Amino acid sequence: MWGCGALVGARARSRTPHELFLAWHRGWSAAAPYSASAEPSRVRALVYGHHGDPAKVVELKNLELAAVGGSDVHVKMLAAPINPSDINMIQGNYGLLPKLPAVGGNEGVGQVVAVGGSVTGVKPGDWVIPANAGLGDCVIQNASNSGVGQAVIQIAAALGLRTINVVRDRPDFQKLTDRLKSLGAEHVLTEEELRKPEMKNFFKDMPPPRLALNCVGGKSSTELLRHLAPGGTMVTYGGMAKQPVIASVSQLIFKDLKLRGFWLSQWKKDHSPAQFKELILTLCGLISQGQLTAPACSEVPLQDYQRALEASMQPFVFSKQILTMC
Repeated sequence: MWGCGALVGARARSRTPHELFLAWHRGWSAAAPYSASAEPSRVRALVYGHHGDPAKVVELKNLELAAVGGSDVHVKMLAAPINPSDINMIQGNYGLLPKLPAVGGNEGVGQVVAVGGSVTGVKPGDWVIPANAGLGDCVIQNASNSGVGQAVIQIAAALGLRTINVVRDRPDFQKLTDRLKSLGAEHVLTEEELRKPEMKNFFKDMPPPRLALNCVGGKSSTELLRHLAPGGTMVTYGGMAKQPVIASVSQLIFKDLKLRGFWLSQWKKDHSPAQFKELILTLCGLISQGQLTAPACSEVPLQDYQRALEASMQPFVFSKQILTMC
């Protein structure tokens, strides 16, 4: 959430605060003790009243918070990333659109400032994150230079899986290759290399991939399917090319390839808060063991949000834009 002190005057209504936020009562020390008496009444937030170009429709505004009561929870956001899904939501072409006007952003970490009298799941000072908004031998993955892609490389390595990573050609290709291999990538290829006929020989020396992760779509996704093993699956979790995934009839019939989609927001709806927290704690375990690290980040003060928005929409972005609000 792109707001300072503003997630939320969120009223839990029929949902408990534990369903709204995943909380950690230990593990991190609070930057400062908070109480209801210290609660701010005015906050800053990045708000958009209609859909369009994020750099034009998003505005930094001062908002008034209602007094805390009942099942209310007020959270001060400390830092929040700008993700492609955030941009798509502001543009109005995402699968889930909030009622306008809306505060931008869906992820981040915050600290509880104050809670209502009926709240028991979290308390002032807790750090929280929002709870809402069979692999084979090898994983072949498109757009692996994204934050999600870099995480998949590391998680696959932790599970003992090899990854073949496909990225768009760019001037800093060697630098990107070195970065991805340092995370555990076994091979890094460009989309152009993947299309070459000699790539058939590349896969002769290894078991063919049984899983492809795709967040681009278009022609490159067709190439990923061409190299999958019979019975393999391609999971699409994004459409950066804004083009459809095209599969030939022969791939579906004779190779029995399977096409699936993944949307984290829907996954959260289909699973309980406890299951989501278990997932997060599993990832935290990998982080604590040094097997999962954050992508390259650029911290940008909230007031410089336009610079961060413009940077996040540039092609071949390698650094995640993080809005800081402390």
